[in-house]
Amino acid sequence: MMLREDRNLIVITHLSQLLDLVTGFGGFVVPLVIWLTQKDKVMGMDESGKQILNFQISLFLYSIICIPAILLCGLGVFGILVIAIIALVLPIINAIKAANGEPTYYPGTIQFLK
Repeated sequence: MMLREDRNLIVITHLSQLLDLVTGFGGFVVPLVIWLTQKDKVMGMDESGKQILNFQISLFLYSIICIPAILLCGLGVFGILVIAIIALVLPIINAIKAANGEPTYYPGTIQFLK
């Protein structure tokens, strides 16, 4: 099967992570559905989808780690703030990179899907 190039769909997949800000969980579900249905059809979708899902899982784990840190020493509040900023900024930066055909990268991401 021949893969088609669809940068717009990859951009939408990166930006769909911002649904977390509205729904709380859509930023994981929507990219997952797009990745599962399009990874074999769109060039670059498999790699982008894995990056996005690894990023979302990593953010979730980092958030879970911050909860006891809030109770123990209050530093978890700073951690949650940093995570919120990263969750807002990195998908936008990577969507712009994807639109320009540049490689995307989410620093600090644990590689669950390879």
